[in-house]
Amino acid sequence: MSGYGRKVPAAACHPRWMRHPGLRQSTGHLETPLGRVVVTTTEDALAGLWFEGAERAPSTTGAMVGSDELIALVGRQLDEYFAGTRAAFDIPLRFDGTSFQRGVWSALLTIPHGHTSTYGAIARQIGRPDAPRAVGAANGQNPISIIVPCHRVVGAHGALTGYGGGLERKAWLLEHERRVAESRAAAISA
Repeated sequence: MSGYGRKVPAAACHPRWMRHPGLRQSTGHLETPLGRVVVTTTEDALAGLWFEGAERAPSTTGAMVGSDELIALVGRQLDEYFAGTRAAFDIPLRFDGTSFQRGVWSALLTIPHGHTSTYGAIARQIGRPDAPRAVGAANGQNPISIIVPCHRVVGAHGALTGYGGGLERKAWLLEHERRVAESRAAAISA
């Protein structure tokens, strides 16, 4: 787990970028304070996490909840995140997208817990300063909500903009992280 204020290196989540269509996938669901999430894993990595009912969420019909060790790991780490005891995730990730999308999703992993960034800042970070709208589109395609923190990206003037789980959830996540970060900073300075 990283401390407040330190950048979380992308390597902490072990992203894997290659497509492996032959891998066994498990899909299940987990309960969170913001509602049920759909979780998809491959044999060795988390491939998707969406709020149930989201446009891109797969169906969980016939899926066994927690039938996979990785789904159980995701559940434990999400519980710790929502309890305020985890600021960074240590889960292997598998992204399936274009090289541009993968670059944006990797950049999301560097936004520290309790902080936000903008589409323009992410565009500059990945060497595409002219592409903040494309960054926004890639951010909207992020297949791994919460853990790959697309909710930490806001508009140029701090406005809350699109979130696949709904703006209410985005606001809740940002406020939760702000409270946790303030609590950690107060504990450090005490």
